[in-house]
Amino acid sequence: MPLTDRRTIAAAAVLLSITCWLVPGPPDPFAVIFIRPYILTLKRIPQLWRLVTPFFLTGPKLGLVLDPYFLYTYSSQLEIASARFSQAGDFFVYLVFIFAIVLLTAGFALQAPTFLSALTLAFTYTYAQDNPTKRLTFFIITFQAKYLPFAMLLMTFVMDSPWSAIVQATGLVAAHLYDFLSRIWPTFAGGTNVIKTPMFVRRWFEKPGASQSVRGFGTAFSARPASGTAQSQTQGRTTGWTSGFGGGMWGSRGQGRRLGGD
Repeated sequence: MPLTDRRTIAAAAVLLSITCWLVPGPPDPFAVIFIRPYILTLKRIPQLWRLVTPFFLTGPKLGLVLDPYFLYTYSSQLEIASARFSQAGDFFVYLVFIFAIVLLTAGFALQAPTFLSALTLAFTYTYAQDNPTKRLTFFIITFQAKYLPFAMLLMTFVMDSPWSAIVQATGLVAAHLYDFLSRIWPTFAGGTNVIKTPMFVRRWFEKPGASQSVRGFGTAFSARPASGTAQSQTQGRTTGWTSGFGGGMWGSRGQGRRLGGD
């Protein structure tokens, strides 16, 4: 049985980043960032791992701790509590969709080296759409959650660079496109939801004897008995952060955020 998605992506970020930043010898960060000529090439074996690893490479030093932690926190907000991911495998399909759009936009179109800031912003945008009127604090300013992704982009623009903000914004584009195709178009325009979880994915993520909890539009399956832990994680105060390479061709960095809180 696979690990839950939030644990998988956090573990991937920890293992990859520690190996690149702290362990002597290969691989180093240059070996795992996105470089289009190394992927689309006939002169050598295509380095296909570069399609995935840029999503999980954190910044050095504090980024090794903070980036995986808040990547896990944001994804937990969605996987555990969001009604839109009410059935087994739904969050996995969401991840695949976000990865694909960010890869096309930030990777092949903009040729950014890393995508962790875009992935985190995608989680934040989807969380904001699920909780638009929730009051939260961003540094010393309190506002509704629906403005959080744009506040994050503005902070990245001011404190890092316009290029970093553009790369980070691809996560917002990906999350909004998912929201449009899976919720807005079917609900308000009478269209068909084209993003559906295949049955083989549901069977892969369902666990025998799992507890069930009913959400807004479906039944969620959990690998462990229901408790107040998940609820406390989603209702408490959390703080946002994404870091990475700053400046020049390495520009793919988001800034510290505060997410949640009443």
